[in-house]
Amino acid sequence: MSAWITAIEGTEAATLVATLLALLAAVLHAVFGALQKGQHDPLLARGVIDASYGLMAAPIAFFVVPWPEPHMWPIFAGAFAIHAVYKWATLAAYRRGAYTVVYPVMRGTGPLFTIIGAWLLFGETFAPVQWLGVAVLLAGLYGLAAYNLVHVTLDRETLVPALGFAVLTGLFVALYTTYDAYGIRAAADPFTFLAWFFFFDGLLFPPLALRFYLRLEGKPPLGPLALRGIFGGLVAFASFGSIMLATRLDQVGEAAVLRETSTVFAALIGWLFLGDRVGPRRLALMGLIAAGAVIVEMGG
Repeated sequence: MSAWITAIEGTEAATLVATLLALLAAVLHAVFGALQKGQHDPLLARGVIDASYGLMAAPIAFFVVPWPEPHMWPIFAGAFAIHAVYKWATLAAYRRGAYTVVYPVMRGTGPLFTIIGAWLLFGETFAPVQWLGVAVLLAGLYGLAAYNLVHVTLDRETLVPALGFAVLTGLFVALYTTYDAYGIRAAADPFTFLAWFFFFDGLLFPPLALRFYLRLEGKPPLGPLALRGIFGGLVAFASFGSIMLATRLDQVGEAAVLRETSTVFAALIGWLFLGDRVGPRRLALMGLIAAGAVIVEMGG
C-alpha cells in the first residue's frame, strides 16, 4: 500500500483517490463525533477510544512499519500537543452544547484557516471559482449552526461557552490538518506517520478518563463503554487515516473543504439516532454545504 501511494503521487489518479478518501473521512468523522456525544460522558468516550486505537497502533508502529527517521520525533511531539488541546476543546464543547449546534461551528471554522495555512506552508492557491465554493459551503455551515442555535432547546444555559469552545476547536482543526499534512509528507512511509501518531495520541486521555471514571458515583457498565472504544478506535483509524492520505496525495485545502461535508452526515446521524429533527430549512442548508464542496472540487 505504501509503495502504491508514493507511486501515484502527482498523478490524476492521486487526485481522484484523494477526493474519495476525503469524502470517506467526512462520513466517518460524523460517526466519530456522534460516538463522543452519545450516552456516555465525552471524556469517558474519548478515553476508551484513545486507549483502543493506541493499543491497536502499538504493534504496527513497533513491528510492522519502517522506523521513523530522526527528524520525525519533533514532528510527533508537535502533533501530540496540538491534538491534546484540540481534544480538550472538543470535549468542553460537547459537554456544554447540543451536538447539532456545536458540530457545524467546529467544522465551519476549520476550512478557511486550513486553506490559509496550506497557502503559507505549502504554497497552495485556490482559483476564484473555488473561493466561491468555500463561501457557499461556509454559508451552509454557519447557517445550519444559526438555525440550530435558534431551534434547539437542549443545554441553552451553557450555549454561549459551548459555542466559544466550538470556535476554538475549529481553529485547532485547521492547525492539526495543516500540521499533520506536513508531518505525513515529511515521512518516507505515510503509514509510519499514521501508526506512530495513533500510538502517541493514545497516551494522554485514557489516564484522565480512568481518573474521572473512578471518581464517579454511578459508574456506567464497562462492557458497553469498551465496545464503544473499540468501534471508535477503528473509525478513528479509517477517518484520520483517510484525510491524512488525501492531504499527501492532493491539495490540503481541497481535502479540508471536502471533509466538512461531514456536517451533512452529522445532521443525518442526529436525526436517525439522537432524535434531532431535520426540516426543509436544514435540508436546504445542508444542500449548500454539499454544493460548496462540489464547486471547490470542480473549480480546481
